[in-house]
Amino acid sequence: MAPERLNRWIDGFVDRHGPPEVTASPGVVRLAGTDGAVAECQVPFPPLTGSGGGPLGRLVTHVRTERRIGVLLVRLGGHAAGIFQGEELVSSKVGSRQVHGRSAAGGWSQRRFARRREKQVDQAHEAAAEVALRILVPYADGLEAVVLGGDRRAVDALRPDRRLAPVFALEAEPFLTVPDPRLVVLKDTPAQFRAVRIRVTDPA
Repeated sequence: MAPERLNRWIDGFVDRHGPPEVTASPGVVRLAGTDGAVAECQVPFPPLTGSGGGPLGRLVTHVRTERRIGVLLVRLGGHAAGIFQGEELVSSKVGSRQVHGRSAAGGWSQRRFARRREKQVDQAHEAAAEVALRILVPYADGLEAVVLGGDRRAVDALRPDRRLAPVFALEAEPFLTVPDPRLVVLKDTPAQFRAVRIRVTDPA
């Protein structure tokens, strides 16, 4: 749910299920309708902040707050890093490295191919790390969070790099499942990381 649509969605829930009982924790705002329906709104970039206006008012204010967020997308052979101010991409770098698929050949040829592919994978990971170092690490102190995405195995391959410790220290959900990290893909990530995830349980 886009932050800008949250107020309207809450009004619709009230119309369908009656005035809710609202409770809040640092990570979830829960609406329990009079008919037994329950909606759990996951707080993006918890904990829930703000004061006054009750939990729903605080949630609406929280999700609409403009934040400075880093994004790192890594897939085997492709990577992208960017810094967003709200929805605006203010700094970015996108790159790719060729990594061949696995060989069906056997014997010596297969081993040679495997060594070549392993070297390509290492070079791809190093290229992704260098982009993260260039775009994210120098500005980590000013970021509220870093959102990761792409392929989890490719991202996890960068975690042992101590140079990237400031990036992973700011890691925040959600993990973004995206295709090959191109600039257009990077620019579209605010629609995912700013969204409010809502789980609705209808009355039995």
